[in-house]
Amino acid sequence: FAFVFRTKIGDTFELPLDYTAYILVGLIPWMGCQEAMNKSCTSITANANLVKQVVFPVEVLPAKGVIASLFTQLISTFILVAYVLASHNSLHWTYLLLPVLIALQAIAMLGVSYLLAAISVFVRDTKDLVQLFGLAGMYLIPVVYLPQWVPTLFKPLLYLNPFSYLIWCYQDALYFGRFEHPEAWIVLVVGSTGVFVIGYRIFRKLKLLFGNVL
Repeated sequence: FAFVFRTKIGDTFELPLDYTAYILVGLIPWMGCQEAMNKSCTSITANANLVKQVVFPVEVLPAKGVIASLFTQLISTFILVAYVLASHNSLHWTYLLLPVLIALQAIAMLGVSYLLAAISVFVRDTKDLVQLFGLAGMYLIPVVYLPQWVPTLFKPLLYLNPFSYLIWCYQDALYFGRFEHPEAWIVLVVGSTGVFVIGYRIFRKLKLLFGNVL
């Protein structure tokens, strides 16, 4: 707060929409990710009876949490669209990219959810760590501030955080109306696919041990 939030939005940088829209564009997908991660940590342990049934496809449980979080996010996104229309009377053409972003986010969050769900079976404190990260995470990604506000010393932290690229893509599509962060789109496409493959493979290997641990 002492070093980043000293700059007021609009004083130095010309932006297409207001500060409220800027916050909502980043906050809504971040809350969707946060909800999906929280649900995934208990998706297996809270359904021990189902998991112990050999015929039940346990892959459905983490996926159910991701779908539920995306449904909540879609409702919030409709409210954002209504706000932008009411305050600015138009929408950028890049809003057409919203289905692509949601699909990429779903793929990434499925991978993360499979990984967290599997780990949580063996490390029950994972949920507490995820909740702590969720609370602090909003300040670790460019949701309430512009990257230009961050001191040079701390800027690498933004680029090391994989969630930053998701937020930048949403900001490009729903706020700037242009590809302000083209590299973020490449990272999101490649990263979401990679995270899904890794998370799903780890889940498939560890699920054979779920019945013995639960």
